[in-house]
Amino acid sequence: MAIIPLDIANMALAVLDEAPIDSLDQDVKAARLLNLHFDLTREGELTRHGWVFAILSSSVTGADTGSGEGTLNFAYELPADCLRPLPLTHNGEPDGIPISWRQEAGLIYCDQPGPLIIRYIANLTDPNDWDALFTEVLVAALAIKIAHPLTHKSGMIDIARSAYDRAVDAAFTANAIQRGGRSYTASWTIQRGDNRALR
Repeated sequence: MAIIPLDIANMALAVLDEAPIDSLDQDVKAARLLNLHFDLTREGELTRHGWVFAILSSSVTGADTGSGEGTLNFAYELPADCLRPLPLTHNGEPDGIPISWRQEAGLIYCDQPGPLIIRYIANLTDPNDWDALFTEVLVAALAIKIAHPLTHKSGMIDIARSAYDRAVDAAFTANAIQRGGRSYTASWTIQRGDNRALR
């Protein structure tokens, strides 16, 4: 069954025990608040965690900036739908050997010539592309944002925060959010001088 942003908005209102709206453009306070916060909250919640459903990869070609050997002199443009790049590795896999990099605005700089595989959190706007557990998190996050200005009841903020915490916990339990994994371990062992992870 297809889901639309209005459904998400009405689920957020249900958390607060408020009446549903007919449209996000409706001239009522609830609709105005939800319309104001919807896109930014969605992007924020996508960016906050490594949601498995939102992880995409792209092979990008870079340009040598001429900064010199041993520096982060290769520049790569991030995909247009990238909210946040994930840690870079030699082969683009999450358990690959980490490489040095930095981000400046819409560019990635690293010491590896291209093409480079970049894994990133994508800005997925269609609710039908989302994991159901992300939808639950977004519903609760929206409820938190609008709870006080809509209801003026502090207890409703607590109810929304509790719903948010439960939704995030459920997402971690179901592995809908990617954890650090081997890429973090390899990075740590390299820092302490243990090269077994590279073999």
